Amino acid sequence: MCWIGLKTIILRECGVIVRFWSVTLAPPAITTVLYFTIFGEIIGRRVGSVDGFDYIQYMAPGLVVLWVIPYSYGHTAAAFLGARFFKFIEEVLVSPLPDWVVMTGYVIGGMIRGCLVGIAAVATTLLFTRLHVHSVFLSVAALLLAALVSALGGFITAMFAKSFDQVATIQTLILTPLMYIGGVFNSVSTLPNWAQNLSLANPMFHIVNAFRYGVLGVSDVPIGMALSIIGAFGFVLFLTAMKLMALGSGIRD
Repeated sequence: MCWIGLKTIILRECGVIVRFWSVTLAPPAITTVLYFTIFGEIIGRRVGSVDGFDYIQYMAPGLVVLWVIPYSYGHTAAAFLGARFFKFIEEVLVSPLPDWVVMTGYVIGGMIRGCLVGIAAVATTLLFTRLHVHSVFLSVAALLLAALVSALGGFITAMFAKSFDQVATIQTLILTPLMYIGGVFNSVSTLPNWAQNLSLANPMFHIVNAFRYGVLGVSDVPIGMALSIIGAFGFVLFLTAMKLMALGSGIRD
């Protein structure tokens, strides 16, 4: 029963991704081209090399994560908030499905969209530069952790949000700034000491560095430390989401 319910929720979310592919998958590929054109080709020539790599190569892993995080967050948040807003979450709640199945279904749906967007970004990246993957396992692990943490954050947001505008506001005012100062476009060593110390508290910084290490083999922090912090952050979000589901916050009011 649990497997049927989980599979049904995941397939429904996959159907949304495929049906509206021009909105769910195409924009990141197009925007990635613009990033590489502006930052890679124009600014990159002036920056030169970073940690032994051309700037365009150094920036590439960060751009992939730059799309995985917001799309995993946005899809999960919009899907669950939509279920609340249009009242069909009640049909799920009255079913004999455990809370963890409902939460896992929506989170996996967001992870799938984030990973598909990441794959599209990688394919676009290969049009501009060559990537010699340092570790396939670490690259995949970092990408999955990034999608998981973001999707869990989106799920928790959707439980409290009263409108889609609130979901977008959190992404604009909190998530996007954390990503842009998380080492996507530059090494933390170029920042002042106070900014370097502050970056260590930014989970997006560790996600970017974990994926960059998997692809290029370089990182501003030890890879073990980065993966541990991401994993711990994801575990806390998972427990929080489970607790909120058990309390029925925002869905049984």
